Amino acid sequence: MSQIIPLFPRQMVPALEVPTVNGNVWRLSDQKPENFLLVVFYRGYHCPICSKQLRELDNRLEDFRSRGVSILALSSDNEERARMARDNWRLEHLTIGYGLSLGKAREWGLYISSSRGKTSTGVEEPALFSEPGQFLINPDGTLFFASVQTMPFARPHVEDILGAIDYVLKNNYPARGEVVDHNQLNA
Repeated sequence: MSQIIPLFPRQMVPALEVPTVNGNVWRLSDQKPENFLLVVFYRGYHCPICSKQLRELDNRLEDFRSRGVSILALSSDNEERARMARDNWRLEHLTIGYGLSLGKAREWGLYISSSRGKTSTGVEEPALFSEPGQFLINPDGTLFFASVQTMPFARPHVEDILGAIDYVLKNNYPARGEVVDHNQLNA
């Protein structure tokens, strides 16, 4: 597999197109959020921490909408597993995408793990799957914020994300971490 190349704030994020469990195709290029789009990559139906995270997002979706933020949650799961996640985790409001290719996951800077068998919930992990990441994207398709994990733990909490969005919107706070020029780093 290719090397992970990080995405940088203020630069365009990769194209993204995935089917959703509601039968539509979700395209990043079609999204027109008022303030931000939050793309949440989750590990898959096998992950109990993902269950908790997505339920919390689902329960707080109106808090995000009131701030002009739309959300997509997606994984490399197939349609059946994505539907099981929606139904068994009782996700009533989130848009759930599935079928993320591992190559596309790499484009987004996600880490890939191999199966270790069944999780604590008794669900078999896929042979390969992406680890979690959260990306807050500006309406113009540029990255504002990213958090990428190498394992299921230590993800930003919903309250922290909402608090950050409130601060950013109130203070017109810019995206940070944008320096890419290596010459600037060696000065």
